[in-house]
Amino acid sequence: MNDDRSHSSLLVPPSTQDWIQGVLSAKVVLVMYGDYQCSRSADVYKMIKAIERELNTCFGEDYLCFIFRHFPQAQIHPQAQRAAQAAQAAAVQGQFWLMNDTLFAHQQRLENGYLVEYANNLGLDIPQFLKDLPKQVHIDRIHEDIEGGCKSGVTAAPALFINNIRYTGRWKMAELMAAIVAASY
Repeated sequence: MNDDRSHSSLLVPPSTQDWIQGVLSAKVVLVMYGDYQCSRSADVYKMIKAIERELNTCFGEDYLCFIFRHFPQAQIHPQAQRAAQAAQAAAVQGQFWLMNDTLFAHQQRLENGYLVEYANNLGLDIPQFLKDLPKQVHIDRIHEDIEGGCKSGVTAAPALFINNIRYTGRWKMAELMAAIVAASY
């Protein structure tokens, strides 16, 4: 029994160290473990963005807090780790979320040349971006996310936690939205 529960709750609580949209004190905190090269991660991410827009309109900005954590599955997605590093390097210049959106939107094209092109399109300082891309601090950060995910029973991306409880429903907009709204009561 205990073992089962340990795999259904988030063991690394949301914090200001995370990539956050919204406020940590929101009624619902949604944590996503994602992989930039995984098509299901991209679909779920797009779904969350749509849900986020709708809930913000209905309930206001402090209703839903969305957190993204890296979970590149290097063994099946060879470019996912590098893409995660690109997101972290963009974050140094204050553009994590825009890079995040870009990587999910163009996940068929994650080779290094494209990563630089995306950085350029976002108006980033390219020499700085290229200097930051391979930094150990980013790699360590990504590994921390992966380790935290593994501790919480994540074995593959995408994985979602709603108010620290693993979402086990289907990847359908109506179901996910219902689960999010139910968690706020």
